[in-house]
Amino acid sequence: MKKIFLIGAGRSASTLIKYLAKQAKENNHHLSIGDVNLDLAKKVVKENEHIRLFLFDINNKEQRQEEIKKSDLVISMLPAFMHHEVAKECVEFNKHMVTASYVSEEMKSLEEEVKKRGLVFMNEIGVDPGLDHLSAMRVIDTIRHQGGKMREFETFTGGLVAPESDNNPWNYKFTWNPRNVVLAGSGGPVKFIQEGQYKYIPYQKLFRRTEIIEIEGYGKFEGYANRDSLKYREIYNLQNILTLYRGTLRRPGFCRAWDLFIQLGLTDDSYKMENTENMTYRQFLNSFLAYHPFDRVEIKVMQYLGLHQDDTVLMEKLEWLDLFSNKKIGLPNASPAQILQHILEQKWKMEASDKDMIVMWHKFVFWMDDEIREIQSSMVIKGDDHIDTAMAKTVGLPVGIAAKLILEEKITKPGVHIPITSDIYIPILTELEKYGITFNEKVISR
Repeated sequence: MKKIFLIGAGRSASTLIKYLAKQAKENNHHLSIGDVNLDLAKKVVKENEHIRLFLFDINNKEQRQEEIKKSDLVISMLPAFMHHEVAKECVEFNKHMVTASYVSEEMKSLEEEVKKRGLVFMNEIGVDPGLDHLSAMRVIDTIRHQGGKMREFETFTGGLVAPESDNNPWNYKFTWNPRNVVLAGSGGPVKFIQEGQYKYIPYQKLFRRTEIIEIEGYGKFEGYANRDSLKYREIYNLQNILTLYRGTLRRPGFCRAWDLFIQLGLTDDSYKMENTENMTYRQFLNSFLAYHPFDRVEIKVMQYLGLHQDDTVLMEKLEWLDLFSNKKIGLPNASPAQILQHILEQKWKMEASDKDMIVMWHKFVFWMDDEIREIQSSMVIKGDDHIDTAMAKTVGLPVGIAAKLILEEKITKPGVHIPITSDIYIPILTELEKYGITFNEKVISR
C-alpha cells in the first residue's frame, strides 16, 4: 500500500484532497492529511480506511519526522518558505516530494543528494507556475519538432473573479493570497527582453506599462510584467529568443487605479506606522498628503496624484473602498501595506455564492518555412463555488496527477524537477483534459 502525506489543507487544497481521496480508494493507497485547521478537509472528505485526518504542527520536529518516515511521497502545500525543512527530511528518509511552489535556492542545493538517492522532487506544478510550463512547453516543443524556430514568447495568467460574480468597480476580488496581491512587483527588479533589447521597469512605473489582451468570449484584459522573465530563457531553452515576457492579468482599469496606491506610498511594507489601531481610513490616507489647514482630503488626493475633475472613475474606485470614511482601522503596529490589505479584505472578499476564474494566455511567434507565424493559446476555468474554486482546481489537479504518476513509477527520473519535459507534460495535460482543463490554440494571420 502506497502512503501519501499531504501537509496543508488550506483553501487551495479542496480539489487536490478530493482527487487524492479518489485515487486512494481506487488504487488502495493511504492518504494522511495534516494541518493546524482541518475544517476544509472535513468538508470535502470523511475519514475511512484510506484516509486519516489529524492535527499537525509543522514546527513539531518529532511529529513531522514521524509522519514523513511513514510515507512514500510527501505533498507540501505549505507557504514556500516552509518547504525546505520538509525537503531535507524527505531526502534523509528517502521520500519523494511534490510542491506547487517555485524552486528555491535551498531546494536546488538538494539536487545532488536527491539524484543520488533516486528520488523525484517535483516543483512548480500548480497553476502559475505549473500549467503555464506544461502548456507552453507542449507548443514550443511541437514548433521545434516541425522545424520552427522561436522568435517571441509572451505568457500571462490571472486569478480573477468570474463575470457573473463581478459586482464592484475594481472588477476584482481576492481569490488567492491577499498579501501577494498588495506587494506584487515590489520585491525585485522587473526585467524582460523585447525585440532583442533588455527592458527594465521600476516599481513606481510597473502598473502604468500594461498590455491589452483580448480572449474570445471573455473580452479584454490588461497585463503587467512579472518580476524576472529572463530566467525562463534557460529553463525553456530559448536563449536566442528576441522577446520573452511573463505577466499577470487584470481587468482593464485596475492597473491605473492600483498605481494610485503605489504613488501615495500605501503599498510600502518596510516600516510601521504610529497609532494605527485608533487611526481612521481617512486619517490613514491623509498621513501621506501634505498638510493644509483647509483643503479636504479628497482635494489633496486629486492634487497630489494629478487627477482632474473629470477623473471620476478613479475617484469612485477609491470612494467605493471607503478610503475617505471615518471607519477605524483597528490594526495595531501595522505597515502601510498591512493596513491597505486589511482595508481591501473588507471589500474584495469572495462571498459564499461567488465564483472565481483563472485565465491563462500564451503567444508564440516563430520562423517556419521562411515566414513568421503566430499561435495564441488560452485557457479559462471557472470555479463551481467557494470551495471548489478555479484556483483549487488548477493548482490541485496538476499536483495530484504528478503525485500519482510518481507513485506509479511513470515519472522516474531522479532530481529536483519542474514540469517542462514531454514525459511529464504529456500525461498530465492528457488527464487534465478529462477534468475540463483544456487550451484553445489558434493560428493568427500575420
